[in-house]
Amino acid sequence: MQPSRREFLKWGTVSGIVLSMSRYAGAQTPGFADGQGLSGGVPRSPAKGRVDGVAKVTGAKLYPSDFRAADMPGWPAETAHALLVRTPDATHIYDGIDLSALDAASRPAVVVTAEDLAKAGVKVPPFYAGDLFCPRGQTPLYLGQPVALLLFTSFDAYDRARTAFRNGNLLRFGVETGPIKQPNYAALRFTRVAGATPDAPDLYSPVQEGWVSPGFMESSGRPLWKPLPVAQGGDYAKGATFGEEIRQSLATPAPDMVVLDRTFETQSIDPMFLEPESGLAWFEPGSQTLDILLGVQSPFEIASAIAFLLGEAQPGFKPARIHARFTSIGGGFGGRDHTPFPLYVALAALFLPNHPVRLAHDRFQQFQGGVKRHAFQMRSQIAIDRTTGKMMAFAADHVLDGGGLANYSASVAVVGATAAIGIYDIPKVDVTTVAEHTRGVAAGSMRGYGTLQTMTALEVLIDEAARELKIDPIELRRRNLLKTGGRAMTGNPWTVSVRTPEILDKLAAHPIWRDRGARKAAARGVLVGTGVACCTKDYGTGADCSLGRVEIAPDGAITIHADAVEMGNGIGTSIARRVAAILGRTADSVNVARINTFDELGLVTSGDPYTMTQAEQDAAAKNPRWVPEISSATSASIGAHVGTQAAAQAARIVFRFGMWPAALELWGIKPGDPREFLFEEAFWQANELILSGLPPLAQAAVAARAHQRGDVTGAMAHAFSRWAWAQAAFPLGGMNWAADIDALAVRRGAGAFTVLDRSFVFFPPTDYNRIGTAFTSSCGTAVRIEITPASGLVRITDAYSVFECGEVLVPELVEGQAQGGFAMGVGYTLLETLPPFEDGPGNGRWNLGDYVVARASDLPLHKLEIEVLPPVSPKEPPKGMAEVVMIPIVPALLNAIHDATGHRFQSLPVTPDMLKRVLT
Repeated sequence: MQPSRREFLKWGTVSGIVLSMSRYAGAQTPGFADGQGLSGGVPRSPAKGRVDGVAKVTGAKLYPSDFRAADMPGWPAETAHALLVRTPDATHIYDGIDLSALDAASRPAVVVTAEDLAKAGVKVPPFYAGDLFCPRGQTPLYLGQPVALLLFTSFDAYDRARTAFRNGNLLRFGVETGPIKQPNYAALRFTRVAGATPDAPDLYSPVQEGWVSPGFMESSGRPLWKPLPVAQGGDYAKGATFGEEIRQSLATPAPDMVVLDRTFETQSIDPMFLEPESGLAWFEPGSQTLDILLGVQSPFEIASAIAFLLGEAQPGFKPARIHARFTSIGGGFGGRDHTPFPLYVALAALFLPNHPVRLAHDRFQQFQGGVKRHAFQMRSQIAIDRTTGKMMAFAADHVLDGGGLANYSASVAVVGATAAIGIYDIPKVDVTTVAEHTRGVAAGSMRGYGTLQTMTALEVLIDEAARELKIDPIELRRRNLLKTGGRAMTGNPWTVSVRTPEILDKLAAHPIWRDRGARKAAARGVLVGTGVACCTKDYGTGADCSLGRVEIAPDGAITIHADAVEMGNGIGTSIARRVAAILGRTADSVNVARINTFDELGLVTSGDPYTMTQAEQDAAAKNPRWVPEISSATSASIGAHVGTQAAAQAARIVFRFGMWPAALELWGIKPGDPREFLFEEAFWQANELILSGLPPLAQAAVAARAHQRGDVTGAMAHAFSRWAWAQAAFPLGGMNWAADIDALAVRRGAGAFTVLDRSFVFFPPTDYNRIGTAFTSSCGTAVRIEITPASGLVRITDAYSVFECGEVLVPELVEGQAQGGFAMGVGYTLLETLPPFEDGPGNGRWNLGDYVVARASDLPLHKLEIEVLPPVSPKEPPKGMAEVVMIPIVPALLNAIHDATGHRFQSLPVTPDMLKRVLT
């Protein structure tokens, strides 16, 4: 269960804790206006560009690492410091810390261990299940597991100790035990057998039958995938029987079938956001208040987790109030979504009361403790008809290294499996996936998770199949595309526009692909290769939601509050642009990461939106304040689609029931005139409202009249999506107004917000949780490379990416996401890798001298062409695109390397040494 804020207030009253959450607006750079949204210190939003652009370029304090106690009004001036000590060993008994190696000036004021947490009575939130610190006398569960929190009252002592721990051997270990074995995080099988015709029902699919998991394991802990002749596990046996039939057909193919059976491995990498994790907290025993400043992708979740952590703590460790404040973050890429780091920030303050404490990773510590991308081992098999080039059957087996904590491993396994056939329509599919516990650094959410790994393996396989069949690689893809209305591998159709045919046409016509033969023939001293790939990426999780509040002042000024988090994705600008199209001007103040400005909605929640039954949802929905989820984590892939939704719907209500009636009065249009219903025909131009045949109205004049009339001048809304938006109707303007939201409060004139009871609500059915993917965007990439045989160096000479994202809210941000995605794809393909165990980041010795990311010299800075397809309709909403723009880069480069060398690499990254070995 994920309690709502209001439930936490109720729960906190019982436990003695009151939880509040807010956007931090305290620290100001001189000259900036108070209360202007993004971390406080920003001026009025510019009419063009990013709403936070001026703040960023002029050095306003925006990120958690920017702040010290002296920046926080009412806090003590001095900042104490915390050092989170992690183990570089996960095969021996941990026997404590030897602080004798530290001189007196470097000793911590307080040492917090597992034993201290037990005495304090803290309890770990379920998502973070496991020991927050490895207890003395046990073998650490994974490399990089924290063993202690050292607290210092001076920076110099902290800094000397930090260096001593990095350079010395201050942790003691006993006998060797080998790594601890834990159960798998997930083991699932997805099987689909299509009916005899495209219109016929599937013979078997996950949507029809549900997701299934084997109930039996080998002694090694791996699942037994073949169905056993026992009474238990009938649901699994049914699907597995179909799956085994598919595999048998691949093992004994008919003569007219080409069958490829290949393995592929991808590596662990770091998200490499620019700002390592950081936080600041202060526990004041007199008022029993814990103040905490954080930068995360999921503010509501982590504030709730901290309250859970301390809810049953002993006196002295259980605050009466928790005030969680949130800032922008210096990059996320999923790595700050459900990270346990904030729990340690809170503990640092509680164990050093009266002292504001800063816990901030340096890059060594971020490598050792930050969540990583899952390494995958994959086997893929595909059968293609030689005559038609149609894909007939596909099977795959995925094994994920989840590291030492579960985090999002189960979700990554599901997403990777359900994306395993990419853009293709294949009638018979069987995919198994298992996410394993290992002693490696914990893996979790990261940009394009799961799909990046499995679609890379797929697109390389498709390229090989095209060459085997002697069919143009784009033509083979075109023959097998999943069209609009066709069923994905879980058995459901995509419910959005499908643009892959256009994307393939663009790739085929581009000079990079069209002129590939001539460029290869003209090469001198280098090997030239050209590659293409086309991928899709879902956006949304099946339980996404957003909160938005929009207000318009008598002078037309617009203020926006939203719960989405700014992490470099420009979400504040996207929200402002979407609202501007409705209310006639760019917002003057955009406040993101706000949780505390929606109390009037009175939201409550219960149950798990991913697993609840339909009966549970129906019963809960009778409460007009109930929603399946209150606030979800921000990711770039759902920023435009989900993060802007509630604010856009709120703005529509302000326009329809505030500005439109005011405009009608200014135009002199009386009730009953047919023109009063033409609100969808009106539009804004240069801050003026235009309706054909009538004089334009200044936006400020319309806003002023709406206030004079006491019409709606503010609205706050909540929106929920489970592969479709929840819909509800509310009493407005003498009618039941239906919208894609499930909760609404409005303000009239200058009055207070008042919640409106919904007269009807439709939440998407809980069976939609079986879908896996319904919203998707597509991207295709063509690249040309040159390889110098003597050095093995790869130079990308030309690149082209074409994709679609529905309504483009901010073109500059869309292009920036594509450029950044390209760079990350290059790093993943050619440069970045982290060894999984003792030689990897968990040993605490990794930094950017060892880990190489893509630099300007690795990229075709002036030869990267980005094309965004226009929306299929003016009414098409924004679609997620920030992840899909990275995915095809990787297989396109691999396919280009094969075209240049004749060698197909089956693991990442492809390094110069690997290339030299096959070229000499």
